[in-house]
Order: sequence, then C-alpha cells, then structure tokens
Amino acid sequence: MLGNCFTNVRKSSPLVHNITNYVTVNDVANAILATGASPIMSDEPKDVEDITSICGALNINIGTLNERSIKAMHIAAKKASSLGHVLVLDPVGAGASALRTDTAAALLDEVPFTLVRGNASELKALSMGSHTTKGVDADEADAVSEENLDKMVSFVKEFAKAAGCVVAMTGAIDLVADERTCYVIRNGRKEMSRITGTGCQLSGISAAFEAANPGNALEAAAAAVCTMGLAGEIAFSRMQPGDGNSTYRNRIIDAIYNMDAKTLDEGAKYEIR
Repeated sequence: MLGNCFTNVRKSSPLVHNITNYVTVNDVANAILATGASPIMSDEPKDVEDITSICGALNINIGTLNERSIKAMHIAAKKASSLGHVLVLDPVGAGASALRTDTAAALLDEVPFTLVRGNASELKALSMGSHTTKGVDADEADAVSEENLDKMVSFVKEFAKAAGCVVAMTGAIDLVADERTCYVIRNGRKEMSRITGTGCQLSGISAAFEAANPGNALEAAAAAVCTMGLAGEIAFSRMQPGDGNSTYRNRIIDAIYNMDAKTLDEGAKYEIR
C-alpha cells in the first residue's frame, strides 16, 4: 500500500539536499518538513559537495538557472551518484529555452537519476527535442486526457526505459512509470495550477519518499504524487470565503503535515497499467 511509503518517510526522516527554484525555495523546504523529512538548500559550488555528502537524496530543479547554479548541479550530482544517493530531476521549462533543455539533458547523460518529474511538455522536450513548453507550464496540446491516455502511458514507459529511471508526468492526470508499469493517478484539483510551486514541492517530497523507500522507487514516486494531489483536495475542501491562492498554498502544506498512511490509502485514486 502507498501509505507504507509515507510511514517510512515519517520514521526515517531523510535529509534532502535541494538545488531548487529561487521562486519556490521556501515552499519546497516547508513541504519537505511537512512529510517528516528535513531539507537543506545550497547551490554554492564550493558548498554542495559537502552538503550532499551528509544527505540521503538530492533534488535538482532547473527553474531559475544561472552559470553558478548549473556548475553546482553537476558537482552535487556527481557526488550524490558516487555515494549511491537518490537523485531527482525536475526539468522546469525544458523546451522553453536551449539553456534549460541542454542543462537537463546534460545532467541526464551524466549521472543515473532515480526519478525525473515534469509536465508533459517538459518530458516531451527532453525526449524528442520539441519546443512546445509554455513558459514553465505544459502546452495544452501535450496534456494527458482520457482520449490520449493509452498513448501517453506508452510514452512515459518508453521515456523511463530510455532514461533508466522512474518518470512522473504530472498534470490533470498524473502518470508515474518505469519501463513496465504505470500508475495512472487522478488525485488533485485544477486550482493547484494557480499556485506557483506545487510541482517544485512535489519534486522535493518525492526525493524524501525515494530516500525513505530504497529499492521501491516506482511505488515511492506514486505515493508522493498521490500525497500531493490528495493534499490539494483536502486543502480545497477547507477553503473559506475570502480565501485565495496564498491561503490555498498554506493549506496544502498543512494537509501534508497532517496526513498519515491511512488517509493516503483511503484517498489515493489510481489504477495500474
């Protein structure tokens, strides 16, 4: 059951090194804390090797790139890989610029990642060199729907095989797959797209779930995705008149904080293909 993955995060409280988006760094830290794990944020090239050495997972998010942070990503990724640590890549905006696409592709070529998490446009850009990303959001033409679900499940499995890791494609319908198996997840609320950083938060907590569930990368990723989506549902149900996206953001983090294995198992909406 996916709830066991959540329980393992609470029990082991893994330390997660994040080289992440400056826009969402505080929310990423708080979401990781809400799961029971612990975050460290560092993107200084002279610092990251030491920092990632004391952690169990490295979360790399390319949302706000610069030459210094790119250098830090490569240094930290090589160190984490040499230590056998969990590595998560969030290729934010891949396809929107050559720098973003090339940076993500170079990282994928350089080290073996445990999980790549992105929207449909970002993953297609990495897989096929397309450039349909609308900023950091998925292009509507790339969205997963009931009509193209079989095709997208096949795509995610093929991407996972080529990348040699678990792949999470998130959107209105979330797909989490390795080369053989795909979780089709229908948790979440459309209003989550009005908050900056829910994807970044998910990548952070995914790193914690992966670190706490060694040898179970696919189920751990599915549990993280269901946790985030279910938190969005619970948080929205608690919105009051006059509340907006700022309150919603905080309620999502609170919902993660108060979640447990039973709540996740009862609320997770998925099928396996």
